[in-house]
Amino acid sequence: MNKLPFQEWDVEEVQEKLNEGEKFEIIDVREDDEWESGHIPQARHIALGTLPERHTELDPNQVTLIVCRSGGRSTRACEYLTGLGYKVINMSGGMLEWDGPVTYDQ
Repeated sequence: MNKLPFQEWDVEEVQEKLNEGEKFEIIDVREDDEWESGHIPQARHIALGTLPERHTELDPNQVTLIVCRSGGRSTRACEYLTGLGYKVINMSGGMLEWDGPVTYDQ
């Protein structure tokens, strides 16, 4: 198996780090309807297709966790952002495996 150029945390690791008060940004790269169906409360929404225009909204010096439905799109987002010099971590399993808090606000 090839070593990824970025870290991966499973949903348990993410929940543990949030509970411990660790600071990192969370970006949800799912589509609008998926975002509206529920997301991690601390997350911001930047759909995968808009990353080329919106990646400059991210802080390249801050660790950013990337989330999608199952981990596939977030992996692609991590590959893209790593290539641009961002410090990103993929949440493996995505929202399908997330059993932590969910919010439905915009």
